Amino acid sequence: MGFSQTGMGKKKTKKPAGDVIAVNRRARHDYFIEDRFEAGLELEGWEVKSLRAGNAQLTEAYVHLRNGEAWLVGAHFSPLTTTSSHIKAEPTRARKLLLHRYELDRLTGAVERKGYALVPLDLHWFKGRAKLNIGLAKGKKQHDKRADKKDHDWQRQKERILKH
Repeated sequence: MGFSQTGMGKKKTKKPAGDVIAVNRRARHDYFIEDRFEAGLELEGWEVKSLRAGNAQLTEAYVHLRNGEAWLVGAHFSPLTTTSSHIKAEPTRARKLLLHRYELDRLTGAVERKGYALVPLDLHWFKGRAKLNIGLAKGKKQHDKRADKKDHDWQRQKERILKH
């Protein structure tokens, strides 16, 4: 009788496909993530090189909808020192997100009518292309954050007790 590795051990968490470039850890702390979308990014050459080197931050970033398009605002991609000298690198410029029209319509409806926020969750590679996971999120109140921390601490303590 054999045992499978998937049935025992740690619980599997859902990770983004491909190599992760940057993760916005504050998103899950500050928001309830209701739904997720994967969007492509319209990037310049120096930005792709910078992402390959892992020079990206999403902590201050947010997604803004205007004129039927989605934009990533506030993400910081640090330029490499070896990029070409004739291009003026702007690390925090707004980058256009590539989504299908029905996804944009759905996001626009949720943000404008229901009061949701669009939060970048993580940046990763998928089949050689940079992709951004976006979360359709509701803001957490302070008491919600405390309750989540309490649950997280209890789970950690429970695992410790069961281990011994």
